[in-house]
Amino acid sequence: MSIRKILKYGDDFLRQPSKEVHKVSKKVQDLIKDLLDTMYACNGVGLAAPQIGEHLRVFVIDVSTNDEPLNPMVFINPKIIKKEGAVVSHEGCLSFPEAYTDVRRYKNVMVKALDKHGRPFVLEAKDGTLLARAIQHEFDHLDGVLFIDHVRNRFEADKILQENGLPPVDTERLIDEAEMEEILKNEHQQNGEE
Repeated sequence: MSIRKILKYGDDFLRQPSKEVHKVSKKVQDLIKDLLDTMYACNGVGLAAPQIGEHLRVFVIDVSTNDEPLNPMVFINPKIIKKEGAVVSHEGCLSFPEAYTDVRRYKNVMVKALDKHGRPFVLEAKDGTLLARAIQHEFDHLDGVLFIDHVRNRFEADKILQENGLPPVDTERLIDEAEMEEILKNEHQQNGEE
């Protein structure tokens, strides 16, 4: 299909919630192809519809590594139905070129969605794998939430954003994740004692 322009952080469109897909139409099929083409062209792991200017609840992920065949996954109208644990994830985003920082993510997630044919499926991703983190990252995009809203060190993130010519962290949008932070601190202390 075509490689689309990816909206950059600072564009208000990225902060708006997306609408449910009511029918997996040709338009939605074309959107999926564009998402995949754009993600692969930019060497991304995932891409959500809002990032290319479409307010539909659709995202794509491919966590295959260099020596593995491509394994594109399509999520339409996803819902995270289970989440537990906590992990630190060093993340970036195609809407934040070259900007990476540490964020909090759930260690295990279970997602329910429709595939590219409109068939329902359930997928569980565990142990803080790239897939588990990518699902959460892309799912957030559908609600207008960005990875920096989960940042562990706002000041470090601001410095990285500034170095890359991007706006600072929006402190009004920071998500209070005290429970996850507590889990991370406890795990860190346990590992330090062993």
